[in-house]
Amino acid sequence: MTQPVLICRPGERGEALASALRTQGAWVEPLDVMQLEALPEDAIQRRLWMDIDQYHKIVVVSPFAAECLSAALERYWPQLPVGIDYYSVGRSTAYTLYEQLGVRVHIPAPSSGEDTSEALLSLASLKTLTHQRVLLVAGEGGRTLLTETLEARGAEVTRVEVYRRVYQPPSPTMQQRLISGDYRALIATSGELLEHLAKWCNQAALNQPLIVSSHRLAKLAGKLGFCDLKVASGATPAALVAALDRSCNPKGADVDQGT
Repeated sequence: MTQPVLICRPGERGEALASALRTQGAWVEPLDVMQLEALPEDAIQRRLWMDIDQYHKIVVVSPFAAECLSAALERYWPQLPVGIDYYSVGRSTAYTLYEQLGVRVHIPAPSSGEDTSEALLSLASLKTLTHQRVLLVAGEGGRTLLTETLEARGAEVTRVEVYRRVYQPPSPTMQQRLISGDYRALIATSGELLEHLAKWCNQAALNQPLIVSSHRLAKLAGKLGFCDLKVASGATPAALVAALDRSCNPKGADVDQGT
């Protein structure tokens, strides 16, 4: 390929995405504009982990949140308490929980098409939550949809923030690619990351293919001025690679609407 695919997913998930793209012959360049840092444990968190058996459900919003939760539970619970139902927004988070804690995780059905909070909230077991205590494990900031909806359905929700996102400018080389639009496509699966990157995107970049992982993110991208949007069927490497392939082979469909 004569132009690279730019990705902005950090950490191991970014490495997995890059590997999947390279397997399909893509030239990949990470933008490296965000890092995830675990927050130091305080007394409130420590008490929460020790009382984890008081919760009926635990909802985990990202793979890194799953890693932080797993590390905490391994410190305080050599044997996990029973009777807790685990939930995650996406399959990668569920896989992390299963690999590190050995727990089964409720996720939206593949037919929902997107790894989103809305898809998770459509699960029947989260419709009525009267007298249920729910722990929401997340990073600093982010949307409040999960907390507000779960509380509206009767749950007593405790949100614990276990990591922060640290943003930095793209390198001079990557800034030049964004200014000139000299890349094959940009892949983004986070609204905050996309808003951060948009500061360096001029019209040339806004006209280049942007692959996003949900229709919610596509709406945000449109508001930011991106013109050539491709919506993948989810945030997994396979879904994003498939959307990239369709963006470069427009016969059939240039937008994956999911199911």
